[in-house]
Amino acid sequence: MKIPAFVIAMILSTSVSAAGIDSRSYKCGDLQNLIASKGFVFISAPAFGDFVVAGPYYCGGGEFVTLRSVPTLDRPECTVNYCEARRRFDR
Repeated sequence: MKIPAFVIAMILSTSVSAAGIDSRSYKCGDLQNLIASKGFVFISAPAFGDFVVAGPYYCGGGEFVTLRSVPTLDRPECTVNYCEARRRFDR
């Protein structure tokens, strides 16, 4: 699989470590602002462990944005955008 150059540049320019961030270290609004400014962020929470995105343009082909929630410093459920693969019957 060929990775677009802009994705590589974004990954290398991010100050978020490769291991990801712990959403529980951020207030919900601050987490959402971080995602918006970076485009995508890896959340390394025990029950999550995946990327969240700023919008649908960060999803791959055959994926769509859905809302999921992660715990934050100030909320037990902070909604974030998440790319999910389309199932065969979703067309």
